[in-house]
Amino acid sequence: MSNEYEDFSDSKPLSEQTQSEGSKTQEKYSKRYQVKNIKYGEKTVVGRVVGRNRTVIPEEEFYKLAALHSSWRELSDWFGVPVGTLRDNFADLYEKATTETKQKLRRAQLDLAMKGDRVMLIWLGKNILGQAESPVSNDNSQVLPWTDQEEDK
Repeated sequence: MSNEYEDFSDSKPLSEQTQSEGSKTQEKYSKRYQVKNIKYGEKTVVGRVVGRNRTVIPEEEFYKLAALHSSWRELSDWFGVPVGTLRDNFADLYEKATTETKQKLRRAQLDLAMKGDRVMLIWLGKNILGQAESPVSNDNSQVLPWTDQEEDK
């Protein structure tokens, strides 16, 4: 048994006749996806500086994600900052973004209802106007409890 490895690679590439279909397509794709002239650069990020690591978080990006009702955990994972740090520094922006989204949703619902969407009319009537399918009476017309025992004299 020898410790030498045998080299099976040819010094010349395969010709068109001897290449298999798989290697032809692989060669075609490898040429297409080669990355050339990679450029690296620097950019300045404007935002709030938070945390011990002095992470810069752009307010516009945070606002867009908060407007989608992203949870604090999702925002924390996205920016790589602890949840508590985000809450301490962005509570005002988060509240503003979520409130604006709720207002837009209400406006869209009211527009749908005004256009005649029956389901939306019923839903808004129940939630905003306090309407119900089975009315609840608040009358004090219930029968008083009756006892069969006579009071002692």
